[in-house]
Parts: sequence; C-alpha cells; structure tokens
Amino acid sequence: MARYVLASQSPRRKQLLEWAEVDFEIIVVPTDETYPEGLSPEEVAVHIAAQKALAVRGKSGKTIIAADTIVVLGNEIIGKPKDRDDAVSILKKLSGQHHKVITGVVINNGEKEVGFADVTDVEFHLLTNEQLEFYVDKYKPYDKAGAYAIQEWIGVVGIKRIGGDFYNVMGLPVSRVVQALKDF
Repeated sequence: MARYVLASQSPRRKQLLEWAEVDFEIIVVPTDETYPEGLSPEEVAVHIAAQKALAVRGKSGKTIIAADTIVVLGNEIIGKPKDRDDAVSILKKLSGQHHKVITGVVINNGEKEVGFADVTDVEFHLLTNEQLEFYVDKYKPYDKAGAYAIQEWIGVVGIKRIGGDFYNVMGLPVSRVVQALKDF
C-alpha cells in the first residue's frame, strides 16, 4: 500500500519522487487552475497546488502531495502554450532573459496542510529562431509551463545559468518535499 498520493499526472514529478524513493500512488482529478486577482506569483502557485490537493482529498485518506509550476518573466505569469506558435512566441520572450520558475507545493492529510513555494532563477542564452523552432518541433513542450523542460535539449544548450534548485525547474523541489514529509 502506498503511503502518499501524488496529485499530478506530470511524468517528471513522478520520476523525481521515485528517485527519492517516496512510496506513492498517483490520483489525478481535473482541477480549475484559475486564481484570484491580487496574488503574488508564489501565492498563485501554492493556490493552484492547494486546489489540486483539495480535488484529490475526497478520493483518498492518504497524505496528498500536490504541486503546480509556473514561469514568471517580469510581472507576467507564463503558463503552458496553447499551440506551436504560442510555444515559439513564449520561448522568444524567454530567450536572452532572466525569469523565475516557481513551484507551489501543498501537502495535506485531511487534518493538517502545509504549503510553500520554491523559486529558481533561470537565465537563457540568446537563442535563434531556428533553435527555438527546432526545439518546439522536436520536443513538443505543450504540457510545460514556459514551453520548455530544463532536462531536454533546450536546457542543455540554451540555459546560461540557474540559481536555486534544478529539480524545481523540472517541476518539484524534491529535496524540500522530502524534508517537509519528514516534518509532517
């Protein structure tokens, strides 16, 4: 019997928890990812994670781990691209720029809830249109906030530097989650 429930269909979050040898199963319930006006980006990520945890709460009595990752450029929250053109457009905005990757995490056992946001600063090299189109056409990053995955080609050749947790950019600050589970 799994000890925890991961409220996410992200293969990257699944992989990270497996690497950490956390005993879990996956339960996903479609969740509204809108948020109230006036929240900081960190609060937005935690709010959406809390909505995911709440949606799964009725399906399991186990401790739930829910997460949501957003990308923030300046004051703009960048979600998942709608299509190819949107993905290329998003990556053009990020090219040569610093941005933040924020993952909100909520751990909930029905009696207690802990939420936090982890922030990683990312800087891209200036990339050509050909590089961006190659990446989008080959890797199809339509299910990724900011239209990229750091562990794919674009992360290897396009990221100049990061400040913070690499795994947070993949979608889960796994070491912080494991510490929170110990304290929970």
